[in-house]
Amino acid sequence: MERHREPVGGSTDPDAAQELGSPVSSSCEHLSSYQEEQSTMMRRSDNYLPVPGEEKNHDGNQDCAKPRNNESIPMKKIHADEGSPLHPKLGPYFRDGHRRVDYILEYSIQKPNSARRHSTIFGNDNFLRRLRRSLSTRNSKAPLQPKEDPEFAAQEHRADYHEDDKSNKRKEFEENLQEAGLELEWDEENHVPGVGFLKIHAPWDILCREAELMKLKMPTKKTYEIKQGSNLVEKIRLFIHKATAPLHPKVESNQQPGLKHLSHPFSREKEHLFDLSNKDKFFDSKTRSSIVHEVLKRTKCERDHYSMGITSLLANSIYMAAYPPHDGDINGMDRNDRRLLYEEWASYSVFYKYQPVGLIRKYFGEKVGLYFAWLGVYTQMLIPASIVGVIVFLYGCATVDSNIPSMEICDPRNDIIMCPLCDRACSYWKLVTACGTARASHLFDNEATVFFSIFMALWAVLFMEHWKRRQMRLNYTWDLTGFGEEEEEDHKDHNRAEYEIRVMEKTMRQDQSAPKEEKVKLTCIDRMPAYMTVVAMMAFMITLSFTMAFGVILYRISIKAALHMASAAGQSNIRATVKGTAAVINVVIIIILDEIYAKVARWLTILEVPKTDKSFDNRLIFKTFILKFVNAFTPIVYLAFFRGRLVGRPGKYLYVVGSYRMEECAHAGCLMELCIQLCITMLGKQFIQNNLFEIGIPKLKKMLQKRKMDPQEEEKQNKILPRHQKDHLLLPFAGLNPEYMEMIIQFGMVTLFVASFPLAPLFALLNNIIEIRLDAKKFVKELRRPVAAKAKNIGIWYNLLRGLSKVAVIVNAFVIAFTSDFIPRLVYQYTYSPDGTLHGFVNHTLSVFNVRDFEPNTQPIYPNHLGYNVETCRYKDYREPPWSSTPYELSKEFWSILAVRLAFVIVFQNVVMLMSDFVDWLIPDIPKDITLQIHKEKIHMMELFMKEEQGKRRAARDSRGLYNCNSPTSDGQSPPQPRSRPNTHARVGW
Repeated sequence: MERHREPVGGSTDPDAAQELGSPVSSSCEHLSSYQEEQSTMMRRSDNYLPVPGEEKNHDGNQDCAKPRNNESIPMKKIHADEGSPLHPKLGPYFRDGHRRVDYILEYSIQKPNSARRHSTIFGNDNFLRRLRRSLSTRNSKAPLQPKEDPEFAAQEHRADYHEDDKSNKRKEFEENLQEAGLELEWDEENHVPGVGFLKIHAPWDILCREAELMKLKMPTKKTYEIKQGSNLVEKIRLFIHKATAPLHPKVESNQQPGLKHLSHPFSREKEHLFDLSNKDKFFDSKTRSSIVHEVLKRTKCERDHYSMGITSLLANSIYMAAYPPHDGDINGMDRNDRRLLYEEWASYSVFYKYQPVGLIRKYFGEKVGLYFAWLGVYTQMLIPASIVGVIVFLYGCATVDSNIPSMEICDPRNDIIMCPLCDRACSYWKLVTACGTARASHLFDNEATVFFSIFMALWAVLFMEHWKRRQMRLNYTWDLTGFGEEEEEDHKDHNRAEYEIRVMEKTMRQDQSAPKEEKVKLTCIDRMPAYMTVVAMMAFMITLSFTMAFGVILYRISIKAALHMASAAGQSNIRATVKGTAAVINVVIIIILDEIYAKVARWLTILEVPKTDKSFDNRLIFKTFILKFVNAFTPIVYLAFFRGRLVGRPGKYLYVVGSYRMEECAHAGCLMELCIQLCITMLGKQFIQNNLFEIGIPKLKKMLQKRKMDPQEEEKQNKILPRHQKDHLLLPFAGLNPEYMEMIIQFGMVTLFVASFPLAPLFALLNNIIEIRLDAKKFVKELRRPVAAKAKNIGIWYNLLRGLSKVAVIVNAFVIAFTSDFIPRLVYQYTYSPDGTLHGFVNHTLSVFNVRDFEPNTQPIYPNHLGYNVETCRYKDYREPPWSSTPYELSKEFWSILAVRLAFVIVFQNVVMLMSDFVDWLIPDIPKDITLQIHKEKIHMMELFMKEEQGKRRAARDSRGLYNCNSPTSDGQSPPQPRSRPNTHARVGW
């Protein structure tokens, strides 16, 4: 049965002054009406305080005179004026105004069974209650109304039983929480229909006990001066710090600059080491909520013969949600950390400032703080990459008019007739019509491209090294240097609810004769069906991405032929239309499949039943990364390495799906089309998937809610709703994996194909400047507060970043060697050019085809499109002419260029890898000053303990000396055996 629990402080609403618990014995129902009315009046006029730790009778039989465990005793009413700290609406406090709310649990209130949950209609009148009971009894014997549907009644009975089961589990769990020392307050009479709130407060002794068990490092009274390093690097860093002072957020810090408190794992035996002058502020709200969360995970509910913590209770819908409350409002009168974060971090007006990483960590915990610190470092490192990329792009713009190959293509005097781009519908065309494409390709395919690729490879290594040093500095500042793997496992890796349920089911299926001492766990054999499903679904999803990319290829081929048949537009206009529309279709497909893949990856991970949350996250991240990476980069990889190479030649083309001829690259190469695809994909994912989904859809929902709600009513609710009810209206925290995944895919686009798109770092920089403030506003304003989690690093994401930076070197080497014309231009200039220049390069790259060698039904329908008969046409390839002894075979120029391309890939990869390893070796992972400070901190801590030990010894000597002075011998000397008397007394007492 669900019991009604009167919140601390009572209620001034007459309807809320009900009985504090449902009857548990028949003798309690025979109280006189006078006693009941007096009890009701007393509960209406007084406030109450729960008595934790009261003796409970688990058998359910209680004496009427003995108060039940969920009742409260009267306490002196606290009068709180509006605007005072005791007012219940101004902060996350219990109704007494003193005890802070550290955690919130939400549960469902069963409305149909109002009689069972003390309906306000019958709750205050004993006569009506007895009348209702008698009517229900009479109806059971002789119904006065038509008999209700038995199937409906059975369903209602099962629903009631299910709700009663949940209520009983909640009751047992909450009793165990009270036994653990937590103080609880229930709130069911609120403005949120159908939802009850359980507010949890951790007293001081419980905080101290759990902090000692969790080995939380807390600052001691001892401080020491942090001396800055004297080397050149530290001087430069200090100079930059002073020069950028206006960019730092205006966040006040209690710690004096240049001083640091020694930190030590909290211990109740060493409380004198810590500054406990203000116990309310010693444990901040983040630490308090993490301590309560640890107690909630450890507290068990064993009603179903297997242990369940808060994670299992949430998974079984016994509780609807669990979260710590926010400190206050972002626009309130009090100056809380949440409001400070909103003003100095989540506002777009401070986009040029650094992030208050320390305050983010203080409010949200180390894990969230590390994410935003990493995002800040990544965004800062994009600034030099963007500057260099813009310079490379401007170099291409400045040299486009002096580029000899593009000048030859645009020269109308070179009357070069090109072979048709498709069968029958396409006719012959002149090379001069590709002038615009050739000039645009030079902007991204020039001599500076190779330099930029090498620079970005080294940039990725510098970024990783810079982050490692920044991460180590944050670990030192946040006292995480001693936070080891064992502590992380103890704090975070509790078994997941699904795993416990599967283990319970396996235990019930096992033979009773099995040895009981063996611990039951899920093995690979138990998970084998799930693993096979995962492999099959992953293969299917990857195949689906390839199929979608192939579908877009067929779209380009067919629409190009259709436009050539139906339109008389120029060749360049048809190419631009096909490229643009195909790129947009690719982006739409990528966005749709991304959303599907995210849900499929979570479903597959749940199917595997990982044991711990850490294992669940790692498996989910790996699956999601593989699917989204393949989805985003399949069209780009096709354009970079496959388009134009599986075509064949005129008279012997390669066909797919019947009569569809594979695509050819433009004369200037496929690099321009690769650049367009990469540009549209980046912009589409950033502005559509990120900004539209994260900004537009939530704002649209809020607009629809505001239209349904009266503005005065909304303003009134914002004023009267307490903190926990306001947090209920916020969105639940879904974790950091989507945020990391978004940035990892962007990092791949910035580094993998940067040789084809030098402006990619600039687009990423502009997106991240908006992304930081967008995520900040989401965390501060729109999401419930996450539970603070400790972390020393960003985990598996660092390995993914490092892997992408290694792959980027190889990919850029192949892009330069095989996609761009850098190697063919280089070979021609130093091998085949008569004057050492690029004059004649275009003619050198074109082979000759005799139009009489076309296969039947493939020649153009309109061969006289140019006004005269065409006997030979040109196509881009290195093949022998038709009058050669081996017509249309690959020429020796092709093999020589291929050899140089492969050699370039090997040399480029090894040189860049060698330079990267040298930079990695040159820059230490831990800054030298941090190493010295960690060593100095250990020395100071040792000195502190030595002084404490010396003080104890001195106090012991003083106590012995005082004892000797009080009982001297006749000659003034101390007794020969001063310890004999205390030891004797101790033995006698024992």
